[in-house]
Amino acid sequence: MRRRDFVAGLGSTAVLLPLESHAQLSPRQRRLGILIGALPDDPGGQTEVTTFVKALAELGWIEGRNISIAYRWSGANIALAEVSANELMALNPDILLARSTPPTIALQRATSTIPIVFVNVAEPVSSGIVPNLARPGGNVTGFTNFEASIGGKWVQLLKEVAPQLVRIGIIYNSQTAPFAGLFLRSIETAAPRVGVEIIAMPVQSETDIAAALTSISQRPSSGMVQILDTFTLEHRNMIIELAARLSLPALYSNRLATASGGLIAYAVDALDQFQRAATYVDRILNGAKPADLPVQQPTRFALSINLKTARALGLEIPSQLLATADEVIE
Repeated sequence: MRRRDFVAGLGSTAVLLPLESHAQLSPRQRRLGILIGALPDDPGGQTEVTTFVKALAELGWIEGRNISIAYRWSGANIALAEVSANELMALNPDILLARSTPPTIALQRATSTIPIVFVNVAEPVSSGIVPNLARPGGNVTGFTNFEASIGGKWVQLLKEVAPQLVRIGIIYNSQTAPFAGLFLRSIETAAPRVGVEIIAMPVQSETDIAAALTSISQRPSSGMVQILDTFTLEHRNMIIELAARLSLPALYSNRLATASGGLIAYAVDALDQFQRAATYVDRILNGAKPADLPVQQPTRFALSINLKTARALGLEIPSQLLATADEVIE
C-alpha cells in the first residue's frame, strides 16, 4: 500500500489513500469515498476512521487488498464540504461514507445514484436528508447520533451537577447544525421542570464564541450546554478553556470534551456507530439498496465526568451520578 501525504488544495486539507486489489465477492476492485466533518489532525475523527476501517476489514473488505478508500476532511467548512464531495465524485466511487450533517448534505447534492451511508447525523428527517427513518428511500441511509428529545436530558444532568444554576446558555452554530431549533425546543420544554432559564447562543466564529460565553458568565448562577455539530466540535478546546476561565459549569455532547478538561459529557458512543456503519457498507457492496436499509438510531450513550474540573468549579458531584458514569476522570 502506498500512502500519500496530506494534500493541500483550494485552501483545504485533504487525504487520499488509493488502494488496489480484488473484492472478496466481486471480480473488480471496489472504491469507497469518505467525507469527514472534522480536521485531519482531530484525534476523535482519526479514531473514528480507524475504527471504521478495522470493522470493514473484519467483514472482509481489506484496505490495500480489495477496496480503495479516498479520504477528504472538510472540518466545519460547508463550502469545503461541497468541493470535497465533487472531488470524491470525480474518483467514480462505488459507495460513499459521510461523517456529520454538512458532509452528508454535500454528498447528497453531488449524487442521487451512488449509495451514501452517513454517521453522526442528528435529526436526518428534519434536515431533509431522508423522508423517514424506516424506509429512507433514494440513495442515502445511515446512523443518527441524537434525537432532539435528548436536550432535556442534557439540562437535567447539568442541573444535577450544578444545582445552583438558574440559567443555561445553549451554544450552537445554526449553519452547521440546521437541526438546532429542534434541540432548543426540547430544552426549553424541559427547562421549567428543571428550574432554569434557557438562553440561545448562536455562534459562527471564534469572536462569537468569546462574546457569548463572556456575556452569560456575567450573569450569576449561569451554565452552558453545547449542541454538537462540526463547528462546536472543531472549536471544543476553545469553548472548554473559556468555560474554565469564566467558571461556567458546562455539559458537552461529545465524550472527547471531558478528556480535554470539560466538566461533564453525555454523548452517543461514536465508535459504535462507525462499527455499525461498516455493516451497512458491506451489505450495500454485496447488493443491498440504501432505500431498503432503515436509518438506525443510537443504542449506546456514555456519561463522563471530570472530577478535577468539578473541584476547580467548587462542585461536588452526587455519588449516585458518579456511580452511573461510564468514565470518571480524576
